[in-house]
Amino acid sequence: MVDSIYCKNTTERLKKHFKIIYGEEHVEDCMIRIRAHINKFNLKPADSVPEEKMWTQEDHILITYGNMVQPQFREAVSKLHKLYQFLNSELQDTISTVHILPFFPSSSDDGFSVIDYRRVDETIGGWDDISHMSEEFKIMGDLVMNHTSRYSDWFKRYLEKREPYDKFFIEMDPEADLSLVTRPRSTPLLTPVHTAKGEKFVWSTFSNDQIDVNFSNPDVLFEYLDIFFFYLSKGLSVIRLDAVAFIWKEPGTNCIHLKETHEIIKLFRTMVDCFAPNTTIITETNVPHRENVSYFGDGDETHMVYQFSLPPLLLHAILTENAFYLTEWAKSLKELPDKCTYFNFTSSHDGIGVRPLEGLVPQSEFTDLVDGIRKKGGFVSEKKNPDGSLSPYELNITYFDAFSDLNGTKEMQMNRFLCSQIICMSLKGVPGIYLHNLMATKNNVEGVSITGRYRTINRKKWYYDDLMDTISVPGSIPNQVFNKMKEVMKRRSSLVAFQPFGKQVIYEVDSEIFCLMRKDISESQRVLVIANVTGKIKEIDSKNLSLPIDVKKDYEDVLTGEPIFHDGLAKLDPFQVVWVRF
Repeated sequence: MVDSIYCKNTTERLKKHFKIIYGEEHVEDCMIRIRAHINKFNLKPADSVPEEKMWTQEDHILITYGNMVQPQFREAVSKLHKLYQFLNSELQDTISTVHILPFFPSSSDDGFSVIDYRRVDETIGGWDDISHMSEEFKIMGDLVMNHTSRYSDWFKRYLEKREPYDKFFIEMDPEADLSLVTRPRSTPLLTPVHTAKGEKFVWSTFSNDQIDVNFSNPDVLFEYLDIFFFYLSKGLSVIRLDAVAFIWKEPGTNCIHLKETHEIIKLFRTMVDCFAPNTTIITETNVPHRENVSYFGDGDETHMVYQFSLPPLLLHAILTENAFYLTEWAKSLKELPDKCTYFNFTSSHDGIGVRPLEGLVPQSEFTDLVDGIRKKGGFVSEKKNPDGSLSPYELNITYFDAFSDLNGTKEMQMNRFLCSQIICMSLKGVPGIYLHNLMATKNNVEGVSITGRYRTINRKKWYYDDLMDTISVPGSIPNQVFNKMKEVMKRRSSLVAFQPFGKQVIYEVDSEIFCLMRKDISESQRVLVIANVTGKIKEIDSKNLSLPIDVKKDYEDVLTGEPIFHDGLAKLDPFQVVWVRF
């Protein structure tokens, strides 16, 4: 294996990864196999990463399913083509990257029970659609690493006990003590199946249709490496490692965040750094913040982690009109390794995870938040604890409806929601914006009644014409939200202070204000972000605070173009967020 200047010591790094994962005795065999992959995909060592390929303040990632925008009845185009039509028509000047959630044949969980990793689900389109879209947008796709569908060829061959698939899955004695295993669901951990050699019990972390694969078998790892580089060959440049925290199993442990898991991610990163430096790896680990950021490693694991604590913290701050805990959390964020940053989001295809809220707000307020979601027509998904008890895992509700108030107006709900979105786009990192957040979609309760799954509440599908009609009604909430979100993204794109790798300083103003300063890497520009998280007008006197406001100068809000500070004094409307440029 020939190293370039940029790929220094790649061979030794790979050997170290394989030694930690599988032991010294398997290193040479693994090196032979990795060289075969390099030859198969004609991978060449890179000399550098072109600067224009780095993430900038102009980047905003849209999160969507491939079938979320659909053609009209009998319209002879694919669903992926219709999604592209919407993106190209309405979002080309604001969205740089599209995260198309699993677009492969699947048997459940809206794509995350993958039957075939190398095919596009023909009901939504084909690889030509993906390649065509990648000409205009970066494409982010999912590598569902922890499990595969029980209807996959892999699992069918396992049931027949055909090599090498007879060792692709994890068999366990149902009497084994697995009480320490961390569970994100309340379903049984082991699933009984009938094989050619009798009944076996296989590991299934998420559901009995999602059978965990066996990464202690090198064949499995190399299969996923092959799939990874296949995706890159098809035009994907951002890969999300789904549920990656659970991939290594060791009975007697909690089976999450194990050292082998981290080493496998380091292996992927080494390959990317050397052979595909334009590629970004994002880990999906819906866990408390300290565990989540461990996936940066020393700058040698993921490029981005999901900012999982942000959605519930923002929701809590605005609903309680108290930014104290949001401020304390933001202050605690540590300096990141070089070329690493956060993936900031408030909503996704899943619900609002509340495990990342653990220890960040008082238990009584945590309980109030969860109970409040039920009162607003949402649902609460639960996980099973080691002692057999259940506790909240995820709030299932659209992010817009999470800000509703039985005693409030629709305008107040919209202003609360927009406050959350602008704060998210202000923080250090790259913003991820769920399609439904663009048009303030309400709870899809009817969909839940059809599927029986709580998460369907936030997975409404739109016919193209209906979607265009919805966002086009002048003065309607979807119209106002859609236009405001686009306007904020355009403003953000013009400000180098919002570079994802720049600096961030958090200020303590008072409990009703969230305040931070953003700076670009060279500190040539600064933007002060001030958010009023309350439903009342807030007066700010910079002379009594540590804000860097010159009382002899007047300032304007970049977002509105209107004056905001005069003689060091400012007034913020309810739930208003301002950007002050220096």
